Amino acid sequence: MKTIDVYPLPALFDAEELRETCAVVIDVLRATTTVLCAMASGAERVVPLLDVDEALRRRNTNTILGGERGGVRIDGFDLGNSPESFTPEVVTGKTVLFTTTNGTLAMHAARYAEPVFLACFMNAAAVVESLSRFDRINIICAGTNGDVTEEDLLLAGCLVERLQRRSEYAYRLNVQATTVMELWRNSFSLRRILGQETIPSAALAQILQRSRGGSNLLQLGLGADILAAARIDSIDLVPQLVDGVVPRLRVGL
Repeated sequence: MKTIDVYPLPALFDAEELRETCAVVIDVLRATTTVLCAMASGAERVVPLLDVDEALRRRNTNTILGGERGGVRIDGFDLGNSPESFTPEVVTGKTVLFTTTNGTLAMHAARYAEPVFLACFMNAAAVVESLSRFDRINIICAGTNGDVTEEDLLLAGCLVERLQRRSEYAYRLNVQATTVMELWRNSFSLRRILGQETIPSAALAQILQRSRGGSNLLQLGLGADILAAARIDSIDLVPQLVDGVVPRLRVGL
């Protein structure tokens, strides 16, 4: 049986339950978006870490430290968690040691799945292509400090809707998957949902700005990160966690 289960928070499942299944981790604002941008900019690999001190201990001449706590760049780190700051000039050929408040925790929670993909709006189409090869799919939303975030649910709904339509509705959905699919369908016109019209990044950004994560970023003066995260289907690259590390992948677009 083909199934899609959506988990609005990592705390809602036992990590062991993901064995022998495919997982995709979502933290739209901003960890998975930032990892994608780092890989698209030529980073050699990204190493998600739970602990700030471990990142500092592992620092060397070929590493870049990136991450945040409470949305703010960590003292002593090279970069924060703003996607567009991970430019080719900064990260090409480098190992990025990366730790965030919520996203890297969600990545760790998915550690027993195989494979584990990282999704954001920027690579939504590429993620759907990758996921379509698997029968048992778990979509894990990072949330914020243990609370559900609308921006992650919206992307989860986008992935579910596209997978269902592509498969001619072959997947059995859990209740959360059905709910987020309807959330996505109600956010845009039918023509845009069906791909007959392009979803403008500005329109998606307006929705993200009203979300919990978007509101937090606006308060921190990081509204540009929302605009970056809203560039839907703009990068044909799917970061994958392999033994706890995101290795370098070829960029298609």
